[in-house]
Formats: sequence, structure tokens, C-alpha cells
Amino acid sequence: MGLRWKTKDNLMKYFILFFISLTLTFSASAVKEIHVDKQKCVLRVIDNDKIVFSAPVCVGKNKGQKKRAGDHKTPEGTFKITSIENSSGWDHDFRDGKGKIKGAYGPWFFRLNTPQSKHIGIHGTCFPNSVGTRSSDGCVRLRNSDLKNLKKHVKVGMKVIIHKD
Repeated sequence: MGLRWKTKDNLMKYFILFFISLTLTFSASAVKEIHVDKQKCVLRVIDNDKIVFSAPVCVGKNKGQKKRAGDHKTPEGTFKITSIENSSGWDHDFRDGKGKIKGAYGPWFFRLNTPQSKHIGIHGTCFPNSVGTRSSDGCVRLRNSDLKNLKKHVKVGMKVIIHKD
């Protein structure tokens, strides 16, 4: 009889330890977040205080906090990714006389819940030479190859922190 209790106690202890380790594993993975440094034009994915991805980006032409659609500023603050959208077939007219350009947003668009505009996100570009500069209308642009690598880290609901200029 006494041996059974020791076995049950040991099983209970192992079960509790297993449950705690699972809880810690899932809570640790929940801290992955994206940081965008507008001054340095760089995006980083941070997982438990460790940089697991980094790439140069293009941000808004104008400095400061986005106040309204069309001000060419990248919003500052803490946001969440609300959707991951296949944008490979999207087009955009940059009003440069060239008309609509198919694939202007690259393969993916990670939409952000910014209060100033529902059209702000992290996406690719048809202008890879713009990466590392301030030339977007307010979104955060990456080279398409970097965006594909970033997608491996991204999920809906993920925190995105865009730091002030």
C-alpha cells in the first residue's frame, strides 16, 4: 500500500513539473514582438530579449507622429498585427506618371491597428533601393526577400512597437 502512494506521489510531481514547463514554454513564446527604429530604419524581431531577425526598412517621408492619412508619416506607438494578407497581386499608382504597378506591396502585407489609418502595415516593395531611406507614404517597407523571412516570425495579434524619430 505504501509503495503505491509513493508512485502516485511521484507521478503527481512529474505531472506538475511537466505542466509548469509547458506553461513556461508557451508564455515564453508569447513575448515575441517587432520593434521598428525609425531613426535607424531597421526592424527587429525580439524574442525573450534576443534579436532573432533584423532587416533594414523604409519608413515615412516625413518625421514625427502620424496624425492623418496622407501626411507621409509612420505612426509611433504600440500596435498589433490584425491580419496577414497575400498582397502579391495588389497594385498601386504612385502618381509618378508610370500608372499602376502590380506587386507594389510585395508578397505580404501585415496590417496594423493604427488609429490614424486602416491602411498602415509592414510590407514588401517594388522599389528595393528605397529600403534604408525615408520615402514611404507611412508604411514600413522591407525588401521582398527580407519580408519572406520576417513572415516566419509573424502571427496575427503580435505586438509591434514603432519607436519615435
